Amino acid sequence: MTRRTSGGFTLIEVIIFIVVVSAGLVGILLVSNTVVRSSADPMVQKQAVAVAESMLEEILLKEYCDPDTATLAPPAAPVCPASRIAADQEATRNLWDDVDDYNSFATAGGVTDVTGAAVPGLGGYNVSVAVGSPAPVTGGGTVNLKAVTVTVGWNGGNVVLVGYRGNY
Repeated sequence: MTRRTSGGFTLIEVIIFIVVVSAGLVGILLVSNTVVRSSADPMVQKQAVAVAESMLEEILLKEYCDPDTATLAPPAAPVCPASRIAADQEATRNLWDDVDDYNSFATAGGVTDVTGAAVPGLGGYNVSVAVGSPAPVTGGGTVNLKAVTVTVGWNGGNVVLVGYRGNY
């Protein structure tokens, strides 16, 4: 009589296999959960950068000094008044025509367009603007520059962009 050997797994081997596979699966799911939970952060930061770039572009496309009070002397750069008074600033953002009008501009509780209407989906961002005083830059001539700092903040951080507007 010959004895036959069976080629299956014992109950102990099956239980150990289930425990090892379960532990590996739990580890993979935890890593996946962490990645999915933080995957919105880059999108929020990218959106904040887009808002800051848009605001900075809007400002830098404006005149260096108020065209209502500047003395135009083509082909030379406009001559700005020695001091700026509060009356030089136009009443609403859609009428602002120079870089200084944006100084101390801030929104709380969302991004607004030039008419003051809230932009849908951007309620979690705050925008603030600071315009620095003119600084002369020399090198083949003298050009006055104003530093424009745009800060866009949200619950998780903020983005700061700086641009320069020259009088040319």
